[in-house]
Amino acid sequence: MNLYMKDKATVLLENESIVYSIINKYTYYFDKDDLYQVGMIGLMDAYEHYKGDKNTKFSSFAYFYVLGKVKEYIRNSNMIKTSKELVKLNSSIEKARDYLTQRIGRIPTDDDIALFLEIDIEHLRQAKEANSLIMSLEENSEEINLYSKIGYEEKLYREDILDLKKELNKLNEYDQNIIKKRYEEGLTQSELSQELGINQVKVSRKEKEILTRLRTRLM
Repeated sequence: MNLYMKDKATVLLENESIVYSIINKYTYYFDKDDLYQVGMIGLMDAYEHYKGDKNTKFSSFAYFYVLGKVKEYIRNSNMIKTSKELVKLNSSIEKARDYLTQRIGRIPTDDDIALFLEIDIEHLRQAKEANSLIMSLEENSEEINLYSKIGYEEKLYREDILDLKKELNKLNEYDQNIIKKRYEEGLTQSELSQELGINQVKVSRKEKEILTRLRTRLM
């Protein structure tokens, strides 16, 4: 049945699972009811903006609206602000894990690391959880950054991100690898030139050519 032949309440109910699929990973840190309300606001926004004229399923379209609203809520929460210190501590934890692995010849336990850093075990676990949350918030950011690089504003809430993914999949393996290395793995052009065995000028020209091609296809 066409989306526009259904009332708003029916559409929201049928796609409620999208909200739960996104908020479930954050319920350990935030109240589930609050997350649900925020997610449903995103779902309602998607319903209002969906036109269905780009062969994009409503569920795929709505996913980015819900995800955007939830991430916005989390970023604006006090927890993210206060957890930055814990994220820094997590860097020390990772370094201690590497050092202890070489020193004792096995992967150290959390108790081992806490003892080595002279911190409370609960504080260590909070740092690891905070780091996991921050990393979770950064998921899918590569597509958005790439979209901005092509010359458009960030459009997390729109079907344009889906269009970009489709165009990326159409690239040949070599071009996909360049984009992946530059925008997902964060390699500099200099680092990529060494990996590919070509000079940096050629990497720069190739990247520009790929971005221009993507920009043209998305216009």
